[in-house]
Amino acid sequence: MHESYSLNWDDLKYFLAVARSGTIRGGASNIRVNHTTLARRIEVLEERVGSRLFDRSKAGLVLTQLGEDLLPYAQKVEEEMHAASRVIVGRDAEPRGTIYVSMPHGLAMTSIMDDLSAFSHQYPEIELNLTFSNSIADLTRREADVSLRVSSEVTQDVVGRKLVQMSQAAYCSRRYAEQITDNEGEGLQFIGWHEAEEAVTAPWLQSSFYPKATLRHRVSELVPLITLAASGLGMAYLACNLGDRHPDLIRAPFQKPLPYRSLWLLLHRDLRNTARVRLFVDFLATRISARKNEFWVAGTVTL
Repeated sequence: MHESYSLNWDDLKYFLAVARSGTIRGGASNIRVNHTTLARRIEVLEERVGSRLFDRSKAGLVLTQLGEDLLPYAQKVEEEMHAASRVIVGRDAEPRGTIYVSMPHGLAMTSIMDDLSAFSHQYPEIELNLTFSNSIADLTRREADVSLRVSSEVTQDVVGRKLVQMSQAAYCSRRYAEQITDNEGEGLQFIGWHEAEEAVTAPWLQSSFYPKATLRHRVSELVPLITLAASGLGMAYLACNLGDRHPDLIRAPFQKPLPYRSLWLLLHRDLRNTARVRLFVDFLATRISARKNEFWVAGTVTL
């Protein structure tokens, strides 16, 4: 390394992106830069330090010894930068600006979208930047200011509210429901979700009201699961606040709703006194909690 050269945050940010992804293209996607730009920045960084930080392997880019030595320092600097960012944002007392919100895809098809619209009309100076993903946003790294999460429990270092527990039930099209009899699901088919291809049943199916039903077909996302069930391909287990809202689905007969996970509203503790975040969290929590019967439906039982 040239004696006059010292690392800066941009150097470390690009280095961390590649170290975490193992590829230039993946790292570029994660930090939203052009992959050619990222490749050049890594090349320049290696020229400046006078040594390679990555070696190519069949698995992608792997850290050299120097890269491994640098990694914990880069991670520590990143943590400090995010902490400083949270402190600055946390002192914002004006109810204006942007709130970054993360939530799973399924919530986009629920009444929570009406809540977001109502909030926007009530607070026109606050802009919502919404990310829909089944990946869990890391609030400590400011991947989001607020996160709506469907989970049994939350273990992160965040301020969390468990808003409501949810119910789930088997849903199908009206035509499919006509063939269902009170026989524990014998002859019926459920659409699988991430189960192994050879699996014909699953623990969640065995503990349902249809233990004799079989798994057939597979999907990898919630939206096609719902759409295919509505088209009559088979049955699907869905949260009741989602399934009850779909015009082409009904709860399958000869069952009762079962307990599901809870809906959490989370934010990093450094942002709890930020005016716009506080307003948003309180607004959403009040409206969702007032409709708890939409999420935990009457007749829910534990088998």
